[in-house]
Amino acid sequence: MSQVRGGVTKVVEERPAVDQPGMPAKYAASVGLGTLLQPLNSSMIAVALVAIGADFHAGTETQWLVSGLYLATAVSAPTAGRLADLIGARRVFLAGLALVAVVSALAPLAPSLGWLIVARVLLGIGTGAQFPSGVAMIRRIADRRKASAVGALGLLSVFAQTSAALGPSVGGFLVGTFDWQAIFLVNLPVAAVAGIAVLRLVPKDSPRPADDDRKLWREIDLAGLVLFTLAMTALMLVLLSLTTRPNWWLLAAAIPLAALFILWERRSTTPFVDVRLLARSAPLSLGYLRTMLTYVAFYAIFYGLPGWLEQARGLDPTRVGLVVLPIAALGAITVAIATRLARHHGHRLLLMIGSAGLLIGGAALAFGVHTGTPIVVLVLISAILGVPNGFNGLGNQLAVYRAAPPEVAGAAAGLFRTSQYVGANLAAAAIALVFAGPATDVGLHRLGLLVGGIATILLLDVIFVRKSQ
Repeated sequence: MSQVRGGVTKVVEERPAVDQPGMPAKYAASVGLGTLLQPLNSSMIAVALVAIGADFHAGTETQWLVSGLYLATAVSAPTAGRLADLIGARRVFLAGLALVAVVSALAPLAPSLGWLIVARVLLGIGTGAQFPSGVAMIRRIADRRKASAVGALGLLSVFAQTSAALGPSVGGFLVGTFDWQAIFLVNLPVAAVAGIAVLRLVPKDSPRPADDDRKLWREIDLAGLVLFTLAMTALMLVLLSLTTRPNWWLLAAAIPLAALFILWERRSTTPFVDVRLLARSAPLSLGYLRTMLTYVAFYAIFYGLPGWLEQARGLDPTRVGLVVLPIAALGAITVAIATRLARHHGHRLLLMIGSAGLLIGGAALAFGVHTGTPIVVLVLISAILGVPNGFNGLGNQLAVYRAAPPEVAGAAAGLFRTSQYVGANLAAAAIALVFAGPATDVGLHRLGLLVGGIATILLLDVIFVRKSQ
């Protein structure tokens, strides 16, 4: 864990919160209802793309319904986190829910695919606000009550894992029963219940002074926000293009924009992203890097394995969904175990278990799977691949939470979400590179080697680097 005092980052030994009381579950549950909207909307869309394409006479351009939300969330999450630190996490959380509700009500009326993509981008902005502002609310409540936030953060992980796992099933039911418009309308009751719960259960933010709006424009670092948005957008567009025709020319914009952003933030008195803190705090910087690598492996499995099951193994979409369900479902189950371990042993043990499990799963894909593998064995391997998710998800979340100073909890959580979606887009490029065409056994084995290589790096990090912190 790192502490920042007088411009110097001091690394101290992590103390498990065994002696601290836990937060009442009502706070985490009310926040969690809002945070499930992002993973739910990320996964539901997968089963609606065919129906949307048919309605709008569109082809591969429907993929921008997926990429647009990822891109918007990657950029908006740290923005929302910074606003949560400045004007109040509860206000930002509720504003995000309001945007989700408005967009979800209007999206079914979209007259063209372009307008629907715009709606998905706005939905990404709204859902991107929930996690960073939710973590900031939990941190504020935990500090006031002198309670441990481990259980609350674990519950947020359960909401995320469960909604991601159930998203395709929920989306399939809604599209099959009503049509694709229902995947937007389902957000309305969720946003309403989450908003009412937060209004009733979560303490209000501190009152804002009358002249606070003028101070806000000085403190929010608009120049840094714009530079970050432009650099991240250019980078994400490069990553998204790797699966088709790489737009390398965008790097000519992304690299200088990123360099200019870093130079500006180093000199800013109220930086949008405190790059000086990242430079001083190795635990925080490594936490983001580790999260990004973890999600490269996770999304490579989550999207690469189904493609192989359908194309090489010849399973229909329904059976594919059943085979890969343990990957996400067991992640939700293992969060409960991970939460208990974290209370007594800290996050390092979680990261060690998660990395080791990921290594075993990657080895199983690389050396133990082929087109003749029985279904029961494939389900077992999916279960093995699902076990590390709960440990890695909560472990990385706690590592960043404990390394970030309390006054930037929202911004730190926003960057945590951004690192996840950078990893997701790197995974999309990795899948295209390892398969190099239709999914085959050879491509799946390469995918397993990629996952195993990432897991080895993560395991070495937790054994040697984090042991020295």
